[in-house]
Amino acid sequence: MSKLPIISGIEAIKAFGKIGWHPHRQVGSHVVLRKEGSKVTLTIPKHNELKPGLLRKLIKVSGITIEDFIELLK
Repeated sequence: MSKLPIISGIEAIKAFGKIGWHPHRQVGSHVVLRKEGSKVTLTIPKHNELKPGLLRKLIKVSGITIEDFIELLK
C-alpha cells in the first residue's frame, strides 16, 4: 500500500475533479462533491491539511485506489 501524501482540502477537491467529482454545495468550510450517475457524495473540509484516515476514506468511497489518487495529484 502506498503512503498517502499530506495535502490540503483544496488539492483533494481538484484531484477528485479530474475524475468527474464536482462541487454541488458548500456548508461552512466543507465542500460537498457529487458525480454524475453516483448516489455517493464526498464531503471534503477546506482545511490546510487533511488527516490520513479521512483522505483514505474519501478515496475508498470514491471507488479508486490510493495509487490512482496519487497519480491525480500530479
